[in-house]
Amino acid sequence: MAVIALAGCSGSPGVTTSALALLLAWPLDPGRRMILAECDPDGSAVLHGLLQGSLGDRYGLRNLSVAARKNEFSDAFWRQLIELNGEDGHRLLLPGITDPAQAASLGSVWKILAQMFRGIEAESGHDVLIDLGRRGAYGLSGILAEQADAVFVVVRNTLRCLQAAQGRVRALEERLGDVSVLLINEGPYPAGEVQRVLQVPVIATLPYAPDDARVLSDGAEQPRRFTKSALMKAAQTGSALILQRAAMRRARLDPRGLRAPGGEVTYAG
Repeated sequence: MAVIALAGCSGSPGVTTSALALLLAWPLDPGRRMILAECDPDGSAVLHGLLQGSLGDRYGLRNLSVAARKNEFSDAFWRQLIELNGEDGHRLLLPGITDPAQAASLGSVWKILAQMFRGIEAESGHDVLIDLGRRGAYGLSGILAEQADAVFVVVRNTLRCLQAAQGRVRALEERLGDVSVLLINEGPYPAGEVQRVLQVPVIATLPYAPDDARVLSDGAEQPRRFTKSALMKAAQTGSALILQRAAMRRARLDPRGLRAPGGEVTYAG
């Protein structure tokens, strides 16, 4: 139904933690799946955070570069996914690379991944959420942002983060046409002020909740009522708003629904 990318700015805006919260709260109809792909060139935060290093390097993006050279990408992709929610088995993670140095070997993989995500969305009806980290929306991996239905910049409403976000948002807008903001409500500036400063819409807001966030970012012990916490409730509301935004942007860019699985827009006769 949608391919959505999350990008960050300098500092630690919380892209991966936000992506994990959205993954676990994402509304899923029967038979649908949600896939979070960790495509941050700086390396995986989930493998040694939420997963506490329990998987080693058995799963992840790095293994797909080998599969691409053997023309086995599609089958290998599904083997690299791990379930993050044992209750339904429909919330899946593609872990990122274990070392930033591995990003150099992924030059040809980013385009194949972008096409794969579009094909999954078009043929299977699954949603895909892409964690681009701070640098992934640029360079060779930038094609993932270009082919997404919508791109959201994760921003904290502190002065330091807003100053860092201004240049990043402007550059992405120039390249992608339009972007939106997923706001982490840590600082004093309301969403309206953030919109005024960045000149882009704030679509969803997550609370600044360090204790709950550490469950996702560091694998801290999960409180009994974690799924009903303010963070997860906001993620559930935010995921619906993000889906709406992606659908609106897609309809505006492709009103006749002629976008091909490879990401290109085709035109009838």
